[in-house]
Amino acid sequence: MLAVVFLIACGFFALAYVKYGGFLKKHFELDNRNSPPSCTMYDGVDYCPAPVPVLFGHHFSSIAGAGPVLGPIIAGIAFGWGPAWLWIIIGSIFIGGVHDFASLVISIRNRGRSIAEIANTYMSRRAYRLMLAFIWLCLVYVLTVFTDLTASTFALDGGVATSSVLFMLLAVGFGISLYRLKMPLIWASVIFVSLLFFSVWLGQRIPLNNIPAILGDKAKTWDIILISYCFIASVTPVWILLQPRDYLSSFLLYGSISGGFLGILFGGLPLNYPAFITWDAKSVGPMFPLLFVTIACGAISGFHCVVASGTSSKQIKKEADAVPIGYGAMLIEGLVAIIALCTVMIIGKNDPLAAKAPLAIYGAGIAKFLSVFGVPEKLGFSFGLLALSTFLLTTLDTATRLARYILQEFFNMAGKNTRYLATAITLFLPAVFVLINIKDASGNVVPAWKSIWPIFGATNQLLAGLALMVVAVWLKKKGKKIWFVVIPMIFMLGMTLWALFLVIMQYKLSLLGFIGDVLLLLAVLLIVEAIQIFEAKKHLKRILKRK
Repeated sequence: MLAVVFLIACGFFALAYVKYGGFLKKHFELDNRNSPPSCTMYDGVDYCPAPVPVLFGHHFSSIAGAGPVLGPIIAGIAFGWGPAWLWIIIGSIFIGGVHDFASLVISIRNRGRSIAEIANTYMSRRAYRLMLAFIWLCLVYVLTVFTDLTASTFALDGGVATSSVLFMLLAVGFGISLYRLKMPLIWASVIFVSLLFFSVWLGQRIPLNNIPAILGDKAKTWDIILISYCFIASVTPVWILLQPRDYLSSFLLYGSISGGFLGILFGGLPLNYPAFITWDAKSVGPMFPLLFVTIACGAISGFHCVVASGTSSKQIKKEADAVPIGYGAMLIEGLVAIIALCTVMIIGKNDPLAAKAPLAIYGAGIAKFLSVFGVPEKLGFSFGLLALSTFLLTTLDTATRLARYILQEFFNMAGKNTRYLATAITLFLPAVFVLINIKDASGNVVPAWKSIWPIFGATNQLLAGLALMVVAVWLKKKGKKIWFVVIPMIFMLGMTLWALFLVIMQYKLSLLGFIGDVLLLLAVLLIVEAIQIFEAKKHLKRILKRK
């Protein structure tokens, strides 16, 4: 039964890529005769054309993060797997895929500019400034949540930490081999991908367990190391770390997806967890609207528009590549979310594992899938955690670079050396959040990621709705139909504003509640700005008709 439910989801994704992906390509009139920004604005640092496999690896690894793993598991445990399954499929195909693809294409058509800069061009200067502020705060949340989650993973399994460190060194070697030594991509891939999987095995032999515990917690030590890594990754050229790291990591991610895919199909695993439990879960809240922000990725994520218009649009080689990079990668992320949800489906409702952290549920599930092929469950568990930490790390370095771009834009910081200052300012708040003790709405000390996840999800999804709003304005000014963007936009803005309001009411006058107030205000001002633009256009048409 598990295999049947999984195959139905795969069938929907495959059909959507062919049919709806074709519709989007035709509607946006992709033409390979148009020169993309990576060629016309090449600088070897940020603007650098990449082959589809390399860019897909970067884009997919960057957008995936922990969202399509943690969100489905949290929602599946709380509400049952059925509502989460439906939302992932419908959201990925008709909302998330459209959001990612459109953000990428309109950035390519505007010299690789960010979604905020496009708001400046097609909406107003005020919308541009509001969008920049909103995106930057959203990225601060991304960095805080994913830094803390990665540190927790490393503290839980020192072998994963070792493999991740080796992985970074391999990425630098791969970048030098490919771009400086001019090694053919196929040979460089064979050598370094083999070394990558060897590092998975080696990590378990020499785990980094005996690191000093700063502030009495090894996870805090890893937090500091990861913040330092984010700084380095943000200021180095994309060819030496970002591109090669994300390309290599994609093979690890493909491996985990393939292992989960085959394990689900041939494992004969039962469907144990209930499809539906409740409309209002104590651990999460009401299904409407919180299901749609708990699954913050896997269906749609505002962070994707920042990646698409921030780094991917500056590396795409030709316009037609936007279909696999923009739309295809979102569908693959939906598949990752379904696999994560399957780790919930195979456990019983009263199984002690159901009460554990999402990391443990995911690792145990991947171990169960891989055990079908004789992989020891301990190694399978570590492999699952390593794949998850890879998702996290690639998102961390990309998010830091993107936040640096945003800050440089906002303050008009010119010159190459300003990237150091912009990066340091960006990382200050995440460093504070992960090192201090954060309390939940009840006053209990909880991990930073767990406390911030609800407001992170609401902020992230609200950004997606705002990005769709910018896309709708762009399409309208180009004289194109906008219904397929406006319907998802209205739904996402409605659900996420509702959810953000509930989160603010929960945290009230706390730091998280205050930040939620600021984000809600920024979002409302942006929506009012868009409404005024559409009303102004209608008014102008009436005047022209009278004349």
